[in-house]
Amino acid sequence: MSVEKKAIRVILLLSDVDGVLTDGRVILNSDGSESKQFHVRDGVGIMWAQRVGLKVGLLSARISAATTQRAAQLKIPLVVQGAESKLKAYEKLLKKNHLTDADVAYIGDDLIDLPVLSRVGLSAAPADAVLTVRERVDWVSTCPGGAGAVRELVELVLRAQGKWNIRTLLNIPAKDK
Repeated sequence: MSVEKKAIRVILLLSDVDGVLTDGRVILNSDGSESKQFHVRDGVGIMWAQRVGLKVGLLSARISAATTQRAAQLKIPLVVQGAESKLKAYEKLLKKNHLTDADVAYIGDDLIDLPVLSRVGLSAAPADAVLTVRERVDWVSTCPGGAGAVRELVELVLRAQGKWNIRTLLNIPAKDK
């Protein structure tokens, strides 16, 4: 099945965090807190996906206050952190939200993501994901993690679903004729 046909079925856009929404680096501050950089384009893409009715979620093996804060800023309702098994956490998300594998697009960058990537309807990776992941997914972004990979996936899904409309995405009212 083509990537576009898989994208048409997507109801939930699920993303790893470190290495996908960030470049994978974690800055440990002297007070014990950590810092991460998130790209604005990814955030805007997530907001657009939600604006047209897609569900969005984060699935991370790490627990991070920065991730919690970014999810809150973007009003992402489905956030799983500290998942010892991403696959078990994914299966719980499916059950709780009454979804099937085919309803989900997941973007991940490392080996820990493979069990979920192998199940979802549309699997994706940033350009700088590890080779083993890039070789096994349906689609690889031209952007590296933390630099627009999620935005690019959102655009792919919205275009496939016929929801890529600039006026709608930007909340521009239709012109009266």
